[in-house]
Amino acid sequence: MKIDKKPAFTLSLLHPKYWGVWMGFGFLALLVNLLPYPLLYKMGRGLGKFGMRFGQKRAGVARRNLELAFPDKTEQELDAFVEENFKNSGMALIETGITWFWPTWRFKRILIAKDLSALKKHQADGKGVLLCCVHALNLEVTARAYAVLGLPGYGAYRPHSNPAYEFIQYRGRTRNGNKLIYRTDLKTMIRVMRQGHRLFYLPDQDYGHNKSVFVPFFAVEEACTTTGTSILAYTSKCAIVPGSGFRNLDGRYEIIANQSIEDEYPKKDEVAAAAYMNRFVEQTILLAPEQWLWMHKRFKSLPDKTLTDSRYH
Repeated sequence: MKIDKKPAFTLSLLHPKYWGVWMGFGFLALLVNLLPYPLLYKMGRGLGKFGMRFGQKRAGVARRNLELAFPDKTEQELDAFVEENFKNSGMALIETGITWFWPTWRFKRILIAKDLSALKKHQADGKGVLLCCVHALNLEVTARAYAVLGLPGYGAYRPHSNPAYEFIQYRGRTRNGNKLIYRTDLKTMIRVMRQGHRLFYLPDQDYGHNKSVFVPFFAVEEACTTTGTSILAYTSKCAIVPGSGFRNLDGRYEIIANQSIEDEYPKKDEVAAAAYMNRFVEQTILLAPEQWLWMHKRFKSLPDKTLTDSRYH
C-alpha cells in the first residue's frame, strides 16, 4: 500500500464522535499561534513534569533503560535525567503543535541550519539518501525543519485509526514538501531513493525479532537492532547520512546532516552493519540524551524469545 494522497475531507468527519479530536487540535493550534515561544516552552516542560506523577510506569521504563545504557550513573543522576526526560516529553506536545500549525516564516525563526553539507552535496549530485535520524522527542520539528531548509523527504508512516486525527496528522506531517509512504511499502522506499530523493529512517528502536540482529548499543552487549538500514541501503545503492535536530539552550533547533557514511558501511553484513549504525545512533543521541525517547522499552527483546521483557522485571 502506498500513501500518496492527502485524506479527503468529507462531511462524515464532522460527526459528533470526532468533535473531541477537532476541539483538542483546535485548542492546540490556537495556543501555539497566540503565545510566544518562551511561554510555550515553560508550559510544555511544566506539563511534562506534572504528567510524571501519573506516568510512573513509563518513568520506570526510562530509568531502567538508563541503568542499562549508562551503568555508571548515580541514583541522583538517574532521578534528574528521568525528570528532565519527562519535561521534554511534555514539550513534545507543544512541538507537535508548532510543527503542524505554525506558518513557515515563524517556524523558520527557531531553526539553525548548523551543517547540512552532506545532504546538499547529494542533492546537487542527484543521489538518493537514507537519512537516518533517531526518535528524539522533538522529531516532528526535525522532519519539517529539513523541508523548510530546502531538503524535503519521504517518511515511513502508519495512518491513524481515527479518520479525523488522520486528516489533521497527514497535513501536519506533509508541510513544505515532505511526503509519506506506508511503513511496510519497501518497494516504494527503494524506488524514491533510486530516483534521487531522501527517505527519513529511524533505526534506533527495538522492533522485535523480525529482520533484526543483536549487537551492542551503549553498555548493552545484545540489543535488538533492525537490519532495515542495510536492506534499504544495499538494494537502493543510496547514500547514508545520519541526521539530527535537537533543541539548544536558547530554544532553537540545530539541524545537522554533515556525514556521509555509505563508503565504510558494511551493507552486505547485516550484523556488522547494525553494529556500525548503532555507533552513529549513539553519537546522535549523545548530542542531547535527555531529548531522546527513553520511555520506550529499547532493550525488551533478547536472543532467547522466552526471556523477552525480562530486563524490565
